Parts: sequence; C-alpha cells; structure tokens
Amino acid sequence: MENQMFCYQCQETAGCAGCTVRGVCGKTAETARMQDLLIYVTKGISEVTTKLRGEGKTVSSEVDAMVNDNLFTTITNANFSEDVIRDCVEMTLSKKEELLKELDSKDGLHAAALWHGERTVFDAKAKNVGVLSTENEDIRSLRELITYGLKGLAAYVKHADALKADSRKIDAFIQSALAKLLDDSLDAEALTALALETGKFGVDGMALLDAANTGAYGNPEITKVDLGVRKNPGILVSGHDLRDLEMLLEQTEGTGIDVYTHGEMLPAHYYPAFKKYKHFAGNYGNAWWKQKEEFEAFNGPILLTTNCIVPPKDSYKDRLFTTNVVGMPGCPHIDGDFNYKDFSPIIERAKKCQPPTELETGTIVGGLAHEQVFALADKVVEAVKSGAIKKFVVMAGCDGRMRSREYYREFAEKLPKDTVILTAGCAKYKYIKLPLGDIGGIPRVLDAGQCNDSYSLVRIALKLSEVFGVGVNELPIVYNIAWYEQKAVIVLLALLSLGVKNIHLGPTLPAFLSPNVANILVENFGIGGITDVESDLKTMLA
Repeated sequence: MENQMFCYQCQETAGCAGCTVRGVCGKTAETARMQDLLIYVTKGISEVTTKLRGEGKTVSSEVDAMVNDNLFTTITNANFSEDVIRDCVEMTLSKKEELLKELDSKDGLHAAALWHGERTVFDAKAKNVGVLSTENEDIRSLRELITYGLKGLAAYVKHADALKADSRKIDAFIQSALAKLLDDSLDAEALTALALETGKFGVDGMALLDAANTGAYGNPEITKVDLGVRKNPGILVSGHDLRDLEMLLEQTEGTGIDVYTHGEMLPAHYYPAFKKYKHFAGNYGNAWWKQKEEFEAFNGPILLTTNCIVPPKDSYKDRLFTTNVVGMPGCPHIDGDFNYKDFSPIIERAKKCQPPTELETGTIVGGLAHEQVFALADKVVEAVKSGAIKKFVVMAGCDGRMRSREYYREFAEKLPKDTVILTAGCAKYKYIKLPLGDIGGIPRVLDAGQCNDSYSLVRIALKLSEVFGVGVNELPIVYNIAWYEQKAVIVLLALLSLGVKNIHLGPTLPAFLSPNVANILVENFGIGGITDVESDLKTMLA
C-alpha cells in the first residue's frame, strides 16, 4: 500500500522506521505533506538567495527570517495547522519570484528554485518532494541528517534574533547548505563534510544565543525553584522563548496573576533579570509529553512559545494560546513581533480562572551554566584532583513518552556517588527531582538550562580540557545523551565538529541513519547506542 506520508525525523517515529499513516506526534498525513512541500520550497528560495549572494547582492533580513521560520515551523511538535503551512509555502514562492527577477542569470538553478506553483497543485507536488524522493538510501540519510541539523540551528537563530543578535553569517550558511541539498552531484563524502560544517555553525549558533540570552538577562546563577503553587490565578508558559516570557511578565505585573514555567521554560528562573518579578511564581509540572494532564490541572491559560506542543484535549483547548511559529487548529494565536505582543487576551482569560491545582511541593536547584561553574572552578578542580569527583557524565538532551526512557532515571540513580551529571534540556526531568546530593558542596546534577543552553556544556568541557592540559577526549567525561527532535541533532553535530568521540545516543539510534551512515559515525566518532543500565555503567565508567 502506498504511504500516505513519510516522516522519521523524531526519536518516537513508528517502529523506529517511519510514520506512514499519521505522525506519532499527532500530525495528519496532509500536514506532513505540506511540511515536506515547505522544506522543498525553502530549499528553492535558498538556492536563489545563495546565487544572489554569489553575485555580490544583498539578501534582506526579512528573507533570512522567513527561511528560519519555515525550518522552525516543521520541527517536531511545533505546528499542526495545514492551512498555516500552506500560507508559508505561498509566501515563500511569492518572495522567491521577486528574488528571481534580481538575478543576472538563472543558469544552474534546480527545479525547486524554478517551480512557481499554484495552491491547487500543492498536494500533488507535495507527494513527490518528500524524504523518499531521494532514492539512494545513504544520500537520503545524509541529506536528512543535515536538514534536521539545519532545523535545529534555525531554532537557535530564531531565539537569538528575538534579542536582536546578528545572525547574518549563520543565515547565509543555512541557505547555502539547503541549496546544496538539491545538488545530485554531491556524493556521500561531500555530504558528510557538509554535516560536520553544519555542526561547526551549530557551535556558532549556540554561542550566539548564549551571548544574546546572557547579554539581555545576565548569567544564570544557582537558584532554588519552587514546585508548589500560590493562591492567585496563573498563566503557564511552555516552550523555550525567553523574550515572550519577559513581555508577559511585564504585562502581568500588578494584575494579581502569577506566572509559572513549564517544561523547558524552567531555566528562566536562573536568570537574574527575571528575579525582580515577584509574581514569577515557580515551575509547574514536568517535561513536554506530560502536558495533557498537567495543562488540564493548571486551570488557567497556557502560552506555548515554541515547540513542544501536544495536540490538546478539548477540555483546555480554548485556553491554550500559541505564538511565533507554533500553530494548533482550534487554539487562539497571539500575533506580533519581538518588539511587542499584546498578551491581554491571555491575561483577561486568567482573571476568570481558578488557581492552579497543586501537583507537588518542594524545590529543585539549577542555574549551573558555564559562568556559574567557572565560579566554582577551584572547588571542581580540587575535587577531581583529590578523587572526590571521578567522572562527569553528560546526560543532556530530550525527554519523551517511551517507557524505555526510564533507563535515564535508573542510570542517574545508580551512578556512583563520585560522579557528577552535566545536563541541559528536558531530559533532566527524569532525575533532577531525585535526592542525588552533592560532592563537597558541588551539586551532583549541574543543570545548565534548556536544550538551547547546551553550549554551556561545551564551554565547561573545553575549560576542563584547558585546566588539565589534555584533549577533550582524554577528560574524565562520558556522554550518555537522550535525543528526541531536531535541536538535539544540531547539538550532536556540534559535538562531532569539535572532535568529541564515544557519544552514547538513545533510547534508540535515529531511524534516518542508514546502516552505512551509522557505520561512518561509529568508525570515525565512536557513536554508540545504549543497552541496559548495569552494562552501560560498566562500559562508560571503565
């Protein structure tokens, strides 16, 4: 039977092979095909912009933003609205037609750059431009690896741009790489090199975002975050975007409404700039995949600033607000840019709601990003030299629904007491609330923040390398990383571009890695999967 769709970009893809009828994430086959078409036309406009730059002409920041938004829109659990994605396709085609008129020559452009398209033929076109349109399995695998890395990089750039960071050099690379994915003359060796180059720009993108966040809000500091609730009505903020949170806090000040974080927004509490808001209450709930029960229990409105959104229950759909590239049919959307958004519809809704239902009490500790860890450097170095700390275990990445992910909770629990966990991303929800203690005042879980903050882990590793005078692969650091979506892919490529080896990736290896491409990663970088906790502890801590 012919596939209704084909998508294998996330870790939970059906059968670790590919979703062919409906996405495990919840997207329909029609939405999946529109996402395929949006990626296709984004490659097309990128080929035009790359050619324009080659002719010495300027590409506007508006076009750069469009390309990044298109990529971000297709990230797992970001946008489920087929109509919104169709509009993105139309706008991209329209802008491309304008840019084509500026070219001195159209020689060498591929079909994606020349296709005009009509709304009536979108569906037919979408069926022929998806993942499986590349017949060679290994070329397909490398193209998708790069595409997913670019999606993650575009997400980081989007967050940096919200704080007025200059990403033009990275924007130009993203578009040139997308254009190269149309070139059938590129073999596996050339595409492998492009994947590593994508990783190099991934490091640059993470550094840019880190500078933007800390420049705007200060360096994260060790912070205890409340897990309980207050007696006022509340607004819950999920996703990743700090600028949206800042605007909401400004507009809710003095209204009698408390603001809570959820999922990857937890690390906002670590930034000094947000601590001045007395109504910034605490963190509510856990990782993204538990939002159906947690959003319902919250009682008040929820603001989804980026992925990860799960198709909501009818019981709270009308109080789930989306913004930026996030879209969900039936949910109200907040327009506006990062200079100003009017959040009054959410605020007015909150005033009519009951306070949140309490899920838990207590606190959790975070804020151990690079500058805070550097402030503890003397303690850390002494603990390593004395043998009090024998290993650092990087357990960054994503959480997810699969029961097999309980592996990461058990792994953290069974780590010897002389090991320290370095983490960023929502994978930490498997173990950050466990009583794992400290080593001489150094918390055994050093939480750097969001997946967006993985750069901190890179900075910490490079600092340790400098202090101890050894290569990064000779440090007492092991990598046991959980992945789920495309931002994890760019982090992986970034680590590979820095020469980091022997990374364990789970709970399953990506379905988009063909056997030959997986072998390349194993042979050149020592990439491996996971097995069971006891065996992996012996292997990783040897």
